[in-house]
Amino acid sequence: MDHFIADDGEAIHFAASGDGRPMVMLHGWTSTHRDWNPFVEAFARDHRVIRWDARAHGGHALRTATVPTVQRMARDLDNLLTRFDLHDVVVVAHSMGVLTLWQYLRDHGSERIGQAVLIDQSPKLVTDEDWGHGIYARFDWERNVVFMRELERDFAEAVLRLGADGLNERARRRYLENGDSIDVFRQRMRKLRAKPLIDCWASLTAADYRDVLPDIGIPVLLVYGSESNFYTLDTARYVHDAIPDARLEVYEGVDHSPHLWARERFIGDVTRFTSRVAAADSVPA
Repeated sequence: MDHFIADDGEAIHFAASGDGRPMVMLHGWTSTHRDWNPFVEAFARDHRVIRWDARAHGGHALRTATVPTVQRMARDLDNLLTRFDLHDVVVVAHSMGVLTLWQYLRDHGSERIGQAVLIDQSPKLVTDEDWGHGIYARFDWERNVVFMRELERDFAEAVLRLGADGLNERARRRYLENGDSIDVFRQRMRKLRAKPLIDCWASLTAADYRDVLPDIGIPVLLVYGSESNFYTLDTARYVHDAIPDARLEVYEGVDHSPHLWARERFIGDVTRFTSRVAAADSVPA
């Protein structure tokens, strides 16, 4: 992998493929740039596809004392776009990556961003008596505190339970059956450094981007799973209604990673979405 040096001295790893309009892909919490491997060949036909390992994720060993907050990751994104002088960028973001982009838009604006594809995320993860569109539609501060204690005791098992204890019954059954795929995931989680990822989670669950959504001035494609582990379709509708130029696609029968379960559909939806703007830009005045 290549890397660039962030403004605090941390080396941020990334992989790049293809040529054309830049596409930056932001993965979810505990994941890596490899989550995007199934899409690189298709998107690299028309794009310079850049996917990173977010700070504290993937192969990173933190050399600095910087806590990997969502604010710091948004600054890393700004460092990336500035370092390579990227403009008219298509940002494709899943889960934590969506929060990173929303924080980036709050802090740095959308001058360098042309379009965004946002996958299965809420603008506020923790619920309360006035907000029911977060995790499970019932994940309040008390439950989050309990979850973070579970992360400290057994990080791998707590991450597995986060997906299994949610709204997707098939995910719950897979966890209880404890098959090979669950154990592979468990072993991968056990190799991670838990402390920076717990600090990252604390930052994600403290964030609230409801005020950012109405000010997003770029075209947005929203992709949600109808059986997301974490969010009801009311969350998807809230985000769609809050962003002025947003289009919502609901993928039936799939979970928090609809792009992975319906790869060909996702590739087609993103390709049509980005091509539509390119075609509009080519129409003479």
